[in-house]
Amino acid sequence: MSLFGAINSAISGLSAQSAAFGNISDNVANSQTVGFKRVDTSFVDYLTTSTVQENQPGAVVAQPDYVNNVQGAITQTDNPLGMAIAGQGFFAVSQATGQVNNVPTFNPQQFYTRAGDFTMNAQGYLVNSAGQYLNGWSVDPTTNAVDQNALAPIQVSQSSYNPVATSDVTLSANLPATPASGTGTAASPISSQISVYDALGTAHTVTLNWVQNAANDWTVSVSVPDDTTSANRGSAEVQFGALSGNSVPEGTIGQITTPSGSVTSAGYVAGQAATLNFSTNFGAGNQTIQLNLGIYGQTNGVTQYAGSAYSLRGLTQDGVPPGSFSGVTTQANGDVIVNYNNGQTRTIAQIPIVTFNDANALQRQNGQAFTTTLASGTPLADAASTNGAGNLVTGSVENSNVDIATEFSQLIVAQQAYSANAKVVTSADQLLQITINMKT
Repeated sequence: MSLFGAINSAISGLSAQSAAFGNISDNVANSQTVGFKRVDTSFVDYLTTSTVQENQPGAVVAQPDYVNNVQGAITQTDNPLGMAIAGQGFFAVSQATGQVNNVPTFNPQQFYTRAGDFTMNAQGYLVNSAGQYLNGWSVDPTTNAVDQNALAPIQVSQSSYNPVATSDVTLSANLPATPASGTGTAASPISSQISVYDALGTAHTVTLNWVQNAANDWTVSVSVPDDTTSANRGSAEVQFGALSGNSVPEGTIGQITTPSGSVTSAGYVAGQAATLNFSTNFGAGNQTIQLNLGIYGQTNGVTQYAGSAYSLRGLTQDGVPPGSFSGVTTQANGDVIVNYNNGQTRTIAQIPIVTFNDANALQRQNGQAFTTTLASGTPLADAASTNGAGNLVTGSVENSNVDIATEFSQLIVAQQAYSANAKVVTSADQLLQITINMKT
């Protein structure tokens, strides 16, 4: 029985080493596959009989030892949509099953991968080299709120960016306390120009003409040459410091009074913005624009300090010209951002990172993908770098976690172990032949 047991035991060893050889071969073949996770081999001993007095040969079985939680090397790529995860977690992806009216349909089962070599396909979806569609959370275009209740394939719309009419202008500048001779007068006002946009995205120029009435007292007139009714839109008086009658530091705005024409102002409110509004018409109806001159009594807007020349410190407005799609980028927090040639951007989705209690228990699928099992635990989707999720590295990919040197070493061991088991079989066969020949 021991001879037959030895043969059976050695044959199980041949089978086990063959399985190990297969895993090594798979690892070596995928040593350059993006996001591939190697499979090691564990050997388990199965007993026949083992007591104090007797031990019969048993068998060995090879079991796969999945190494999904070991990170591969992260390398930079010239693909701007390439992403890698530094740390734990996976990308959530969908597998396409076909198309209906040129719209892809997807397998309802959720897949997960570390293969982050994503590019944008002809339909605007982010797809990796294995053909898997990247999933993300949608973002409300108005509030930028992220909807974390559902994951869906991310599709980038290449539509244009609609123009936005200017409604708010913020000015920061210093009016000279002692303007140079001949400036700051009705004949030669200090002028500052502002570019604004109408509802169609056409740029127009608004000119603010500043005239010094007396020390700490100025009149600002609003001129809009493109206005279809009248270029002169009105004026208001801006008073600084104690002259305003309000408790503000010298050189800061203390009051806006005597508005005229289309210009209106709420006047002084402590701690509030010093604003005046004016209306204009570029051919599409009245457009009201608010001019923010800073906070009453503070230096963050228009001031009047020593000097003889006007000094512009900052000027912003919220209007936007029309724009065309120019590209899409991703950020380290997972935001997917569409860029337009007018300098505007729009966040359309956020990419979460999905973690598991036991990532090594995931079920392998084609294309470096995985699916959940009871042993892997429930998938937990979180924003990058939160709740144990790894960091997202943009412009990079994660290489296979296979180490060629280690695989070759294990290959030599597997080869020698296979040869040794084969030798046991031939030796046992020779002993059986001797036993049989004893009859003669």
